[in-house]
Amino acid sequence: MICALASAVCFGTASVLQAVATRAAEPAAGSGGGAGTGSAVDPGLLLRALAQWRFLAGLALDGLGFLLQVVALRSIPLYAVGAALAASLAVTALVAVRLLGTRLSAAEWSAVGTVCAGLMMIALASGPEGHDAGPPALRWSLLVAAASALLVGALAGRLPGRPRALVLGLGAGVGFGVVEVSVRLIDSVAIPRVLGNPALYALAFGAVTGFLLLTSAFHRGSVTVATAGMVLGETAGPALVGIVWLGDRPREGLQWLAAVGFLAAVAGALVLTRFGEAPAPVPEAEANEPSRRG
Repeated sequence: MICALASAVCFGTASVLQAVATRAAEPAAGSGGGAGTGSAVDPGLLLRALAQWRFLAGLALDGLGFLLQVVALRSIPLYAVGAALAASLAVTALVAVRLLGTRLSAAEWSAVGTVCAGLMMIALASGPEGHDAGPPALRWSLLVAAASALLVGALAGRLPGRPRALVLGLGAGVGFGVVEVSVRLIDSVAIPRVLGNPALYALAFGAVTGFLLLTSAFHRGSVTVATAGMVLGETAGPALVGIVWLGDRPREGLQWLAAVGFLAAVAGALVLTRFGEAPAPVPEAEANEPSRRG
């Protein structure tokens, strides 16, 4: 559980560092640097961001977070890892308060506390990681799930704003959930064996699907709605797979505590979904105005 929480800290902090670096890399309006071209995508932005130490630090934290996530996925139940990763939104919110001058509402502070309480309940109730291999078809089903999410995401481009962002976010969550389950199903890294394991290709396909759909969701719709869909997609599915097919179980007699903790952590994360993309600092003149953020 420590690795899962450390992974959440890495991912949550990385989001803020990358947001700060990206905004610092934006050329000033009217400077001729390309920001005012009207294009939604600025290919040079990534190159400019890579020159920012905060962006590089964020990438390093993402890499460390993924390694810690892998360790956690091989050590504790999927439902515990999923809840901990959803908690990265709470980390992002807290770091944004420090680095971006963001103000949390009373409801958001309560949500941070709810996430922490939920994770504590899960830690107390979690049993050991299940060791069931699952049916052979499960590995191929992961490939089908990733492909289906990508197809649905492509079709979602025809939907109006909020439904489109929700469907794209859910698809991204399914892709990232495929990654979580695939890690559990890769039982050997020996070259001949791992190359013949469909879970390896499902892991890669799921990661690409999740990244593409989430990027599209943020670009074409509400960050809040998209992040809510992603949180639901990447927590509920893997938790169910772990319990039904992989042998993940809470401690005897504490099933209720694990369920309440999981629901509390996810619900708290959903309240904090506007931090799916770290917000900009609130200008002094606008500090008392209602937020117009989607």
